[in-house]
Amino acid sequence: MGLDDWKYRAPYKVHDNDPNFKVVYEGGCHCGRVKYQLSRDKPLDSKYCHCTTCQTLHGAPFQWASIFHKDDINFTHGHHDLGWCHIFYSHRVVDIPDGKPKWSEMNDQSDLIEDSPSDAKRRKREQDEKSQEEEKRGEKNGEE
Repeated sequence: MGLDDWKYRAPYKVHDNDPNFKVVYEGGCHCGRVKYQLSRDKPLDSKYCHCTTCQTLHGAPFQWASIFHKDDINFTHGHHDLGWCHIFYSHRVVDIPDGKPKWSEMNDQSDLIEDSPSDAKRRKREQDEKSQEEEKRGEKNGEE
């Protein structure tokens, strides 16, 4: 693997001649240096981010982010010079006491962080226990 291999993997690879990439939206940055296409009608999720990277990039206390699969985006211009790293809520610098659950990664696919409301942590624990029980039952039925 070479140092430039990342240029050929999603989301940085260019889909110029891919007939399976259905362009739904096109966009770019304000200066026009970066241009991209999206192949999904709606994001998988969205969130407010308060990490220091987002604060610096946007000159604001937080920013709203849409989350897509890496294969949903096709950078058509300027993408090879991009560089950023995103940090999830567990690495935030501002606490928002809004009573809403806070996830360490992408929503319920991860762990609730310590200062989430206790009822949200309880529901997540019950959901995880139920999933584990269903998996065990499925394994048991497969053995019979």
